[in-house]
Amino acid sequence: MDAGMVVYLVVALGAMVAGFVQGLSGFAFGMVAMSFWAWTLDPRLAAALSVFGALVGQVLAVFTVRRGFQFRTLLPFVLGGLAGIPLGVAVLPQLDMVWFKALLGSFLAIWCPLMLMARSLPPITTGGRFGDALAGLAGGMLSGIGGFAGPVPTLWSTLRGFGKDEQRAVIQNFNLAMLAVTLATYVGRGMVTAPMLPYFAIVAPAMLVPTLLGARVYIGISEARFRQIVLGLLTASGLAMLAASVPPLLARGSGA
Repeated sequence: MDAGMVVYLVVALGAMVAGFVQGLSGFAFGMVAMSFWAWTLDPRLAAALSVFGALVGQVLAVFTVRRGFQFRTLLPFVLGGLAGIPLGVAVLPQLDMVWFKALLGSFLAIWCPLMLMARSLPPITTGGRFGDALAGLAGGMLSGIGGFAGPVPTLWSTLRGFGKDEQRAVIQNFNLAMLAVTLATYVGRGMVTAPMLPYFAIVAPAMLVPTLLGARVYIGISEARFRQIVLGLLTASGLAMLAASVPPLLARGSGA
């Protein structure tokens, strides 16, 4: 099997696993897919595929999981996110992606297990809509950097004590808006090129059935189980980012 075919298979496998996770949790496509793609794909291609795949998953979710939607709750997240996307896109060309993944991965790998252990943690009642907008701003910036729109708003809505369906509706619709704008920005800036299109053609069909299966599983799980799944996925994503970033950082250090 030649190297090109191996790359296509890795792209398809990453899309399948990430599609199921996104269908189940409403987010995390980019983080899960990057744990496969970071080893074989150019960072710009991986970022574009992450945004595209996550957007496809959110479009599918609109037709499969529609409970808990409240426009007033969603609005501050979206307004903050729309302000953050241009900042993330502007930073992307200058960003050291290895350090970015190491820092974000460390945060997720440390903070999320602490939240899992603190099951009786009281919800945050201060900050309100301003806090929601700041979480949206961070999510928008991360979306512009590489399609990572979900982690910060997901953590914030968990800390705020949102119910399962309310949290899913916020993250699902926030991600849909952020990813659509991010992909349009990538296209407008020429960051999506013709040689990338065959990879896009692999991602969409590969993730279709897994995403729908994940959405079916979501409908049958409890509030407590959903919280465990969300925080567990964020922890695993953080560990995967560390696994992808620490070896190159160590190599840099040894070569200094």
